Amino acid sequence: MPRSLSNCEELEALDIGNNKINDTFPFWLENLPQLRVLFLCSNKFHGQIGDPKTRNPFPMLHVIDLSSNEFTGDLPSKYFHRWKAMICLDDGRSGLRYLGKSGNYYSNSSSVKLAMKGFEFELKRILAIFTALELSNNEFEGKIPDSIGELKSLHVLDLSNNSLDGSIPSTLENLSQLESLDLSDNRLSGRIPRQLTRLTFLSFMNLARNNLEGTIRTGGQFNSFSATSYEGNPRLCGFPLSRKCEYVEEAIPPMQPELDFDSSSEFNWKLAGMGYGCGVIAGLSIGYFLFWGNGVFYQSFMVKKHQPSRRRSTR
Repeated sequence: MPRSLSNCEELEALDIGNNKINDTFPFWLENLPQLRVLFLCSNKFHGQIGDPKTRNPFPMLHVIDLSSNEFTGDLPSKYFHRWKAMICLDDGRSGLRYLGKSGNYYSNSSSVKLAMKGFEFELKRILAIFTALELSNNEFEGKIPDSIGELKSLHVLDLSNNSLDGSIPSTLENLSQLESLDLSDNRLSGRIPRQLTRLTFLSFMNLARNNLEGTIRTGGQFNSFSATSYEGNPRLCGFPLSRKCEYVEEAIPPMQPELDFDSSSEFNWKLAGMGYGCGVIAGLSIGYFLFWGNGVFYQSFMVKKHQPSRRRSTR
């Protein structure tokens, strides 16, 4: 990749996917103040991603796709600490805005593909609140770092087809906006964290072909996942798999705030104000979730969806 790209200070989207570029991770792009979309997928990038070289790397990055390359080593945990646009939750005040001055990064004859929810979607416009981290089909190894739980505004997380081991971090519970989670085809072990049942927007999850064990969690969105989400884990048991468990673990109850009413008044107006603010944000989030699959966003944000191409297995 030409390092002269680091001089393009107004660059918002860079898509060089599906080429034969042979290089290491272009860390020198992290200085670009406006870069929001970075697609390096399906090339010959290799080596470790390493640590950030600046204090605020990729400060505006919303979508990064490094899939189908030859990256090695640990996941870039120190980047996870500093990707501000993926850490800060949108407060809902922006409304329906799209990235880019015109709201359209791609012409009528072109688009970009992003794998999520078990499909490949062709995107022409990217909603301003949308964030995605796509690191699948590489040679990453080691544990999934707890710091990934800091990316609180993340909607899509795909770490499939790597050589990741250890347990699934319970800090994923903090990804309150997450809709699509793919950890399949790794070497993950241990139990499925019960905290994941609190991800109320999670409509797709794939944990297949790992070394997970114990009872499959129930409650929340987990009640809607099919057996294909868990296949290839011979020590998992319980619904929706046909293997029965010797005992069934209780589902974790949803978190409920404790209300401390002032005994000197019949109504606590501070709590009412807090509830109103949270209700507005929750309402906007739920609206986004409901329209995601077949409504406004599906018509304007996604063009087509396809079955994903067959992925290589690292096992």
